[in-house]
Amino acid sequence: MSSDQFVSIPETTLPGGSVVPAFQVMQYPASTLDGKPVSTREGKPWVRISYHGAVKAAESAGYKLERESQRLAVAYHIAAQPANWMGGKVGEGKLFQGLRKGNANGVQDAAYESNDPDERRWFALPGDQVIYDIAGNVWQWVFDDVQGDSRGLIGKPFAADSASLVIPFPDKQMGQGWTPNVGANWSGLALIRGGCWLSERDAGVFHLYNDWPGLEYDLIGFRCTK
Repeated sequence: MSSDQFVSIPETTLPGGSVVPAFQVMQYPASTLDGKPVSTREGKPWVRISYHGAVKAAESAGYKLERESQRLAVAYHIAAQPANWMGGKVGEGKLFQGLRKGNANGVQDAAYESNDPDERRWFALPGDQVIYDIAGNVWQWVFDDVQGDSRGLIGKPFAADSASLVIPFPDKQMGQGWTPNVGANWSGLALIRGGCWLSERDAGVFHLYNDWPGLEYDLIGFRCTK
């Protein structure tokens, strides 16, 4: 759809050597227009949609729900950009963690700006691109293609070498976000990423959690890729 805004992610090699082909991902969390997912600055994130509903919505527009490997690729490129670190250099200070401190009273469109500069919502990407709300504002359903089954639901415990858990810096202390321990068994659940406006210090570009795939919540949305 002509109103959609996407950013381009180059081919990326994840820890362990798996290669994520180049792809495009929505610049903003999906909002809805005539029942289809779109990516616009003025659109408020589409919430109260289940994981299964998000998969179908993405397909209805000719897209796919963002894959776990793709989300990791986005996070790695964010972590490699000095502009995303509070200290101005990679690894200095903390990564920005988005809208997460409860200053908002629900999900927000991209025009909303918190009075707290620590809640910056945009993240720099290669090629002078920016992407919004990879951390904070609204959780996003993710199709698990790392340890998931054919439906994209979590299919086995997290292995020590799972790309989902291997991040470039310690979590939380440097703003990456909370991740589960090795061996955590979330089988049958769906992955959610990033955190929401209430996630506090747990939010981050690598923040990983789960929820029941058939339920709808006012703080979980999704993103599409192509």
